[in-house]
Amino acid sequence: MADPASRPPSAPASAAAAPVPVDAVDPFDRLAATIAARRGADPGSSYVASLLARGDDAILKKIGEEATETVMAAKDGDKIRIVAEVADLWFHCLVLLARHGLGPDDVRAELVRREGRSGHAEKAARAK
Repeated sequence: MADPASRPPSAPASAAAAPVPVDAVDPFDRLAATIAARRGADPGSSYVASLLARGDDAILKKIGEEATETVMAAKDGDKIRIVAEVADLWFHCLVLLARHGLGPDDVRAELVRREGRSGHAEKAARAK
C-alpha cells in the first residue's frame, strides 16, 4: 500500500499515488496572471481588485486569517482542509506579491538561492 502522505487527501487509503498531469503553464503562473489582470478591475466586481484597493493591511489580515485556519486544520489532522486552507493562504500571498510588483518567479528564485543550504545556516546568515 502507498504511503498515506503520498496520495491526494481525497483518495481512499487503497489508492496508489498517481502522477498529477502537468499543464503547459504552472498553476501559480496562471493565477498570478489572473491577479495581475484584475488589478485595475472595479473593486465592486472583483475580490482581488477589492483587496488591492484596500491595501497591505487588508491583504495581510487575510493572510493572517488563512494562516490561522491552516494551523487549525493541521491540528485537527484534516488533510482535505489542510490543502484547502494552504490554497487560500498561497492565493492571498500571491495577491500580496502582486501588490508589490512581485510574483511566483521571485519566490522560486529565492528558493533556488537557498537550495542545498542548511536551514540553520540560512537563519544565522539573516540574523547578522
